Amino acid sequence: MSERPTVLLDVDGTLVDSNYQHAIAWHRAFREHGYRAAIWEIHRHVGMGGDQFVGALLGEEAENADGDELRDAHSEAYSKLIGEVEAIEGASELIGELAATGATVVISSSGEQEEIDHYVELLGVGEKIAGATTSADAERSKPDPELVRVALDKFGSGGPALMIGDSTWDVKAAAAAGVPTLALLTGGFSEAELREVGAAEVSHSIVALREHGVEWILKFAGTGAP
Repeated sequence: MSERPTVLLDVDGTLVDSNYQHAIAWHRAFREHGYRAAIWEIHRHVGMGGDQFVGALLGEEAENADGDELRDAHSEAYSKLIGEVEAIEGASELIGELAATGATVVISSSGEQEEIDHYVELLGVGEKIAGATTSADAERSKPDPELVRVALDKFGSGGPALMIGDSTWDVKAAAAAGVPTLALLTGGFSEAELREVGAAEVSHSIVALREHGVEWILKFAGTGAP
C-alpha cells in the first residue's frame, strides 16, 4: 500500500467489553425517570451515540422532555460500573501491530473524555494512537457519519481508511463517510445483520481477526475487499 492507511477503532464492544454495563446504566437511567425499556432492547442500541439513543428507544417526546437528564443519569450510572470493564482479549496487541506497520491508529468514539482516557490507560496504548474523538467532537454521533469524518480530519493520514467496529451503527456511520468496516461479533449483532448494512468482512473476535495478520486487515482500507 503506497499511502499510509488510517484505522479507526470503535471502543465499546470492540476494544473493551463494556456493552452490557452500558445497557444496565441506561436501564437504570430510564427507570429513575419513569421510563421503561427492556435491557435486551437497550443492548441492541448500544453503539449508537447518546444524542440519538433516547429518541431511538423512547421516542422524540421523551427526548425533548428528558433527553439531557437521561444522558446525565446514564453517565452517572455508568461511572459506577466502569471499574468492572475489561479490555477485550487481543485489543492492545492489535493496536500495537497496526501502529508497528506505520498505520495511523485513531480511536473513534462518542464517549465522554473521562471514559476515553480511562480506556486508553486500561489498554496501555497512549503512545500508539494518533488521537481519539469524544462526544465533544461532533453534534451527531453514530450512525451519523459526522464523527467518522471528524476523526479522519483531525487525526487521519490522508490515505485510505478502515473502520473496525462491533455494531451496525459503526458500519452505517463508516459507510456513509465512504469508509469500509471490518466488523466483529463482540457487540452482539449477527454476521447477517452486519453484512446486511454493508460490513466488508465479519470476524468472530479480535483474536480471530489477528490470526489473519495485519497485512490482510489493511488490505480492506479504502477498498472494502482484500
